[in-house]
Amino acid sequence: MRLIDRQFWKGKRVFVTGHMGFKGAWLCSLLAHMGAESIGFGQDERERLLYRELTIAGHSHHLGDINDLPSLTAVLSGSRADILFHLAAQPIVLASYADPVGTFETNVMGTVRVLEAARKAPGLKAIVVVTSDKVYRNNEWAWGYREQDALGGADPYSASKAAAEIAAEAMVRSFFAADGAPQVATVRAGNVIGGGDWAEYRLLPDAARAIAAGHPLIVRHPQSTRPWQHVLDPLAGYLMLAQSMAGRRTARRSWNFGPAQGDAMTVREVADLFVTAWGGGAAWTAAPESVDAKHEAATLMIDSSLARRDLGWYPRWQSDEAIQRTAAWYRDRAAGGQASALVERDIIDFFEA
Repeated sequence: MRLIDRQFWKGKRVFVTGHMGFKGAWLCSLLAHMGAESIGFGQDERERLLYRELTIAGHSHHLGDINDLPSLTAVLSGSRADILFHLAAQPIVLASYADPVGTFETNVMGTVRVLEAARKAPGLKAIVVVTSDKVYRNNEWAWGYREQDALGGADPYSASKAAAEIAAEAMVRSFFAADGAPQVATVRAGNVIGGGDWAEYRLLPDAARAIAAGHPLIVRHPQSTRPWQHVLDPLAGYLMLAQSMAGRRTARRSWNFGPAQGDAMTVREVADLFVTAWGGGAAWTAAPESVDAKHEAATLMIDSSLARRDLGWYPRWQSDEAIQRTAAWYRDRAAGGQASALVERDIIDFFEA
């Protein structure tokens, strides 16, 4: 992987929506490591969040709803930000079945409002809109989807993210085409893992909670195949892309950042690796089949050849190492380790080792 230009990021002011989420907390920590200042905007009422356990240098926090356009516009315009990362979302497939209206409102109209606020923000050079690998119309192919493949979605979450991609493209073509306008791109990553994700209905957070409580992990769909990757891999790609856009070297609007082809693993394989890495008798068992089970894709992979060719990005940690490091993070946190130190340990190992 080409090195991220630390001189570029040193002193940069970076606006991050969804900074209280798992991925946002890691992003703000990474920006601090690179010497940037981050301005977070968002809200998250979940009881346990990695963000609340971290001390992030050069970071300021604004509590707000991205669908509150006047508030968002005022904070973003006043932030004097150079770069904008839009991560705020309702990110859980199963949760989207319980609240489809809220999912579409946050994921589609929230994205539109962020880009509308960005139109009025002076000084912005690059905007990275984070969507999902689930934006693709899933035909259960055995090969990875490329950026030009058809969008779709069989559940409210996937459809909302595909719709956010379409809305973002319309906003870009309509309002960000003039000379001097910020460059805008959407980015799509696979099943992102790493320490400190406490969301429900996700395999490794469920595993960490169950094992720490002395219970076996209950696994849905053991044969499903996913592109597992450590959170630092796509985040590194997002920073490299923002760098390139700010320097007007990149104009493409959609990018995949996923594991190498052939590195996808089944849920069963992931569960086996995780409990082995945790040790101490950790175990898992398959959930009984349910006639009421909601649809979840069985096979989904993405092709990141474009990012490899044009940005020099590639996944640094293969899936097995990402899973083992994630298990070690949760195990060490359960043993009393400090979240900030554990995040910094992984960042240093990723970029410095």
